[in-house]
Amino acid sequence: MNARRFIGNDPVDAWPAGNRLEAYGDGLFETMRVHRGNVPWWPSHWARLALGAEKLRLPLPDEAVVHAAAVSLFDDGGDGVLKLLLGRGGTGRGYAPPARSLPLWMLSRHDLPPARGADTDARWCDIRLAMQPAFAGVKHCNRLEQVLARAECDDAGVDEGLMLDIEGHVISAIAGNLFVLVDGRWLTPAVDHCGVAGVCRGHLIHLLQAVETSVSAAQVEGADAVFLSNAVRGILPLVRLGSRAWPPHPAIAAARQLLAGIHPGFAFDAALKTERS
Repeated sequence: MNARRFIGNDPVDAWPAGNRLEAYGDGLFETMRVHRGNVPWWPSHWARLALGAEKLRLPLPDEAVVHAAAVSLFDDGGDGVLKLLLGRGGTGRGYAPPARSLPLWMLSRHDLPPARGADTDARWCDIRLAMQPAFAGVKHCNRLEQVLARAECDDAGVDEGLMLDIEGHVISAIAGNLFVLVDGRWLTPAVDHCGVAGVCRGHLIHLLQAVETSVSAAQVEGADAVFLSNAVRGILPLVRLGSRAWPPHPAIAAARQLLAGIHPGFAFDAALKTERS
């Protein structure tokens, strides 16, 4: 991993010990797919980061400085994953945020994850997502629910998990959003009480004219097609959920083609899916 840390707009070798990001998870993060040295969805990721920072009252560094540092990590023109971590400055005990502080932020470069096969399977996770409208949609650094859900899936030997809120509404996958095809229309769970409003999800809502709504477990299991989405992997068709199985569906292949049209990093995935369908 190649990483660079900053305080405010200045590079540093390390952050202060006891900083609030490490002590309380007082921060946000973005994970972006890089294609040939470029970040095609940078504006969307920065917009979500800025919205989250506004909700959490976090100071933001200068976008131009962050973008220049991000591009420099991929100055070889390579593909990969860019992670941006933003935290509130300040140290010491106590929850109260300091009145003024410079933001802590870090950029890191990672390899693309291994491509999954065409047999992505999932389970319903036992752990539920807490409902907190103040954080709804925000990609904050408190991810213990997802950590425990991922452990469930690893123990069960499945690729992914689908997560419900404490009232039983379907919200998302562990590391992605969810789309279900019902009566010829794409639906995606609303994230106004909990969950993350994914960047890829936002683009797909527009491309597919998908409806954000309450989704039940029965609707997922009875859907004509189901896929997961995130900004690194794009679209992952779901083929098994417990005893329910789905064959390849042309609507998912069409969705992947549309996504490839606005992010060249997903063009290969779309072409491969078309060949298989």
